Order: sequence, then C-alpha cells, then structure tokens
Amino acid sequence: MKMQRVLLTGCCMCGVLAAAAMADESIVNSKHDLSVRGPGPIRAVQENEVCIFCHTPHNAAPQTPLWNRENPRTYYRIYESSTTDARIDQPSGPSKMCLSCHDGSMALGNVLSRPMAGPIVMTARTMPPRHGDLTIDLSDDHPIGFRYDRALTNVDNQLRPVEVVTRELPLGVHGELHCTSCHDPHNNELGDFLRMSDQMSAMCLACHDLDGWYRASHAVSGKRTTGRVVDPTERLKYASVTDNGCSCCHKIHSAPQSERLLRFTKEEHNCLNCHSGTVASFNVAAEIGKRSGHDVTMRTGTHDPAETPFSMRRHVECSDCHNPHAVEHNPMGTVRGTFGQTVKGPNLHVSGVSITGRETDRATYLYEICFKCHGDSTSRPRLRTSRQISQTNVRLEFRTSNPSFHPVAGPRRATDSPSLIPPLRNGSVITCTDCHNSDNARSAGGSGANGPHGSMFDSLLVRNYETADFTVESAQAYALCYGCHSRDSILNDESFSRHRRHIVDIRTPCGVCHDPHGIYRGQGNATEHSNLINFDLSVVMPADTTSGRRVTYEDTGRLSGTCTMTCHGFTHVSFPYANTAAGGSTSQVRSLSRGANR
Repeated sequence: MKMQRVLLTGCCMCGVLAAAAMADESIVNSKHDLSVRGPGPIRAVQENEVCIFCHTPHNAAPQTPLWNRENPRTYYRIYESSTTDARIDQPSGPSKMCLSCHDGSMALGNVLSRPMAGPIVMTARTMPPRHGDLTIDLSDDHPIGFRYDRALTNVDNQLRPVEVVTRELPLGVHGELHCTSCHDPHNNELGDFLRMSDQMSAMCLACHDLDGWYRASHAVSGKRTTGRVVDPTERLKYASVTDNGCSCCHKIHSAPQSERLLRFTKEEHNCLNCHSGTVASFNVAAEIGKRSGHDVTMRTGTHDPAETPFSMRRHVECSDCHNPHAVEHNPMGTVRGTFGQTVKGPNLHVSGVSITGRETDRATYLYEICFKCHGDSTSRPRLRTSRQISQTNVRLEFRTSNPSFHPVAGPRRATDSPSLIPPLRNGSVITCTDCHNSDNARSAGGSGANGPHGSMFDSLLVRNYETADFTVESAQAYALCYGCHSRDSILNDESFSRHRRHIVDIRTPCGVCHDPHGIYRGQGNATEHSNLINFDLSVVMPADTTSGRRVTYEDTGRLSGTCTMTCHGFTHVSFPYANTAAGGSTSQVRSLSRGANR
C-alpha cells in the first residue's frame, strides 16, 4: 500500500509528495532519492522528479507497479551452500527490479520514459563498486529466489513455519523470498531500507529459529565489540555483542566468505576476532598457539558443516567442537573427575559419534564430540608410542566391553583401584578433558578458558606426563597421573607390589607398561591386557623362553600376575608378583622378589 500511495501521489507531483507524506514513509531525502536534490553522492544533474527513476504512469514495462526500467537479462551467480535445503533459482519479480540498479551493470539514468539517446544524466553512470553494488555475483549475498513454504520448513526444522513468519516480511506471490521481503524501497526509517529492526537479530530471527539461540552467549552477552583483533577497524552497527547478534559473524551482503555469509574468509578469524582476550573473557588465540593443541590456523577451507566424520579430510576448526548459535558460558571452576561427562554449555548442540560408532546430530557426552576426529576418521592422528597392540581409534579403546579401559564411556568393572583420590572412587567416570585440556584451564585450577584448545605439554595434556625412559620420579614428572592417583599410594605399592621399584629405582615411566586409553577387545584379552597393560616396545623387549621369544603379561587374580619380557637388560620369565592387600604376606612378596631373575 505504501508503494501504491507514493506512486499515485508522486509520479507527476513530487513536490506535493515531499510536503504531504510522513518522513518515515517517503523516499524523499533517502538514498533512493536520485533527483537533483537527493542527499547522496549519486544523483541526477538536472532531474527534479523523484519517482521517475523506478516508476512511470505511462508506457511502463509489463511489471507492476508501473516499472520504468528494463529488467536485467543477466544470468546471476547465485548463493550455494552444502547445508541449505532450499532450491535457489535465478532472481525474479521485484528482485530483478532492485538488481536493475544494484547489480552495477545497467546505467542508472536509463529509464523507459526517456529515449535511449537521452537518458537522465547522473553524477555516476552505474552503481559504484561498494556496498550497494551487489554485482552479478550473488553467491556472497543472502539467497533470494527460493520458495519459503511448508515443504521447506518441514525439511529444515531451524526455519520458522511460514504461517508464523511476521507479516512485516512479505513473500512473493508464489511464496518466494525477494529483496523486498527484507527491504522496503520507500521507507528508510530504520536504515538500509529495512522492513524491521535488525537489532538483537530481530530480522534474522523472524525466519531463522536456531536451536539454543535465545540462551546462547552470542545472543545475551553485553560485551562491547570494540577491540576486535582480526579487523579492528571494521565497524559494526551496534555497540554490544547482543545488539549486533548475527552480524557479529555474518554479513548479509558481499560477505568475504560466501558460503554461510561469514565476515572473514578464514573460518577461525570469525571466532578469534573476539576470542583473543579483547571482547570475550578469555584469550583462546593464545591457548591455540601453545606447544601442542588444536591449531585451527593450519588449514583453511577444509571444514564443511555437512562433512561426515568418517571420510572428512584432517582438520580442526572452532565449529567442530562448538556451535556458535547455541554455545553458553561455562562457569565451571576446579573439578576432579566426575562432573564433566555430559555435554555442557560450550559444546551444546554439537554433532558427534557415539561409542557404538553411530553418527549423531547432537552429542550427549563430551567424548562423542572427540570421536568425530579421534575415532573412525580415516585421517585421525598417528600413534605416538610403539606398543604390543597398536590402535589409533580412541572410540574402540574406550569401549566398556574391552579387557581394560580408562572409564570415559562408562565405569570400570574392576573394584581394585586403591590409589584413587576422592571424590574419585571405584565406579567413577571421567572425561577426555580431565587429561586433555589447557594447562591453564579453570577446571584444572588455572585461570584460563576450559577445553582442549592448547597446552604447554605434549599431546594437549593438562599436566606434565613424562614418557622418556629413565625419567627421575617426581610429583611433576607424572603430574597427570597423580592428578587422580595418589602418589603416596602408588609409591607405597598399594596396588602393585613393584610400583616403587619400577618408577623410582629403575626409573621406568608409567607409560612403558600402561596404555592410557585402553585395549580394544578385538585385539587383546582380559588375561594379558587387564589394568591397561600394553607394553611400550621401544623399552620392553621379548624374552627367550622355551616357547619362543615373548612379551607377555598374565593376570592371575586380584592385584597379582606374572610378566615375561626383557626390560633394561633384565629378563623376566613368568616373574610373579602379588600384593599384601590381595591376601599375600610380606614375606611371600619378598621371597618372590629375591627369587626373580632380575
């Protein structure tokens, strides 16, 4: 109705229009006022009429409303995305009207009501190359030319049903999304000719119903957006994260990263722009740059939200572990063991792979997110230690049907863990981030961001864990193990009668005997690989026996067993051990020690 009212009162009487119409309902003095009195740098040299640049009462094009320009015959490059469910076609209808100026290819003064030989003379022949010039490449602009209908919203559950989309954003006659769905060319009250405010993402949320958004940090954070590090000179429309909302990371038009309309071509820059200790509370960029970590800067253009974890190329990006539309603040301070198993705020609504190898759109447990890359992926990291049983699929190593495993996917079946530090106890379940985390994480007693972003220790470990042979035992050398297992208990031989002998006297690291993740049942058995026994073959050598050269451990009961191997030049053949806690006497243990071939 606004367009009709302006057209009927103003095409031949622009002066009357300027006097009678309300300022917020008129193009007069807006950027669309291309008359000689227009406020912008692009305007006519002599033409006084305002509406003539788009409309004419006579001899108009066969395009409502009384269109005064040729429609472009241009073939446009349109938006494409691996995650869109819409069928996006070439622009049509009112969108072509807009593009007759905004694609930058047609002269602004060429109107049907004037002869081709006498166009309206303008200060610029075509739309100059800047924000208003969308060019014929529309792949970096919000898609138009698709039907927003029930069929689409039934497929994409993060779009609002067409019936509840606000009437302030009108669709085309066949339910198409056009430029005019978001923009009213006759009303610039809100800026950029928007039909409704874009503050706090109001316009985006009229159509997009993002899971978790209304509680997400990016929706509710009052942090000021000044001080961004990737492009600190880039102006945002509003002062705070919550007010800018979607536009903190996305550009609706002329986005540098066309797919998903991201502000920056490098995926990580869209996150690190704020998460570098400036806008956000913690400096994640500094964590990523540490000695070991998930270095998101190593690859660009590899990540795709539609990728399958089983065949994707090796990479890591922030969005592999975080959903920016649902991520919430994590207030977690120092914890030990049993509190971080299910997915919490920073990892809400992130995809994963279950312990059985099934892909899931929304991970329930934190380890399921880790399994996307460290499970069945064909590009998972290589094994660092040469062991009896080699396995790089962490999902298989943590299965609760295995001979032994660290209790990540479920509690241990055994009840013989006397070294655990409370509140850990038999039956406790831990998380991947109890071991793999920032060395300065709040959950580990530090002051930095929680999560496996980066660490000063190898293998992205939260504490030091020495693996070199002949390491001198200390609280620091095996700080990772001693975070859950009492050092006093270990050195007092409460769980293994020869712990102190191996660790202190012979200086054998924990990792020589124990595989920290677990032993897959398809490769090992409960007799030879209980208690995470999987020897490091760079230290442990086969021993000559009557049945050949062997490296073997045999579990003979609670806290007892035998070993056959050569280690540090000493040969053990069926060397037995027992523990007084398991019922053996101290004299029996000493007798076994004296009788061993060391």
